[in-house]
Amino acid sequence: MPYALVMGASGDIGQAVCEKLAEQGWSLYCHYNQQKEKVLNFVSDLQKRYPQQDFFMVSLDMLKETEVPSFLEHLFQVDGIVFASGFTFYELLPETKADQMDALWQVHLKTPLLLLQSLQEKLAKNGNGRVVFIGSVYGHRGSSMETVYSAVKGAQEAFVKAYAKEVATLGITVNVVAPGAVQTKMNDNWEPQELTELISEIPLGRLADPKEIAAACNYLFSKEASYTTGIVLPVTGGWLE
Repeated sequence: MPYALVMGASGDIGQAVCEKLAEQGWSLYCHYNQQKEKVLNFVSDLQKRYPQQDFFMVSLDMLKETEVPSFLEHLFQVDGIVFASGFTFYELLPETKADQMDALWQVHLKTPLLLLQSLQEKLAKNGNGRVVFIGSVYGHRGSSMETVYSAVKGAQEAFVKAYAKEVATLGITVNVVAPGAVQTKMNDNWEPQELTELISEIPLGRLADPKEIAAACNYLFSKEASYTTGIVLPVTGGWLE
């Protein structure tokens, strides 16, 4: 039975990824930081629906890399990892504080790399390891008011392309799913007029459902995707592509 670690399982996309992978027979480590009750209820529900699989809650503040070693102690088998944790700041570059830059770098890139350093041996064990970053269309198109976020998302893409080459002989595939605008709580701060203008720019005329992002991730986790590595898969409704 394969086991996947989903970082950011408390978020809308992370939860949708968990749902899809559980449906495909994966046992899961569901990572959270603050929303313990939400993840507890979610994991309990998964366990009832899929009693033959295992579902664990694992906690880590990704801003605190000193907690990484103890976090790793809870992971005994890892065949796949999805990095779905993330956040952004809506500010011009001159207004962005140094600690905000550090936080974006730490959560989106440094902590994931530290986890991969330690988990690579486990990922390689069955010769069919999977790594997927939930990136962003801004990683290759950029966004004003989110320059640092765009930078770390672009760094995810660069890392994936390099790391995919490094671990190819180990049977590990490494890819990015790059969503466009998704219907998540991250967009709750948008004014109705701003949201209407955004949707008008998307060729498909709507925001993505988190399940559609999860479906792309699910493909990259499948056996049929064993020859797909080092790519950025946009799921944007044609927006900015």
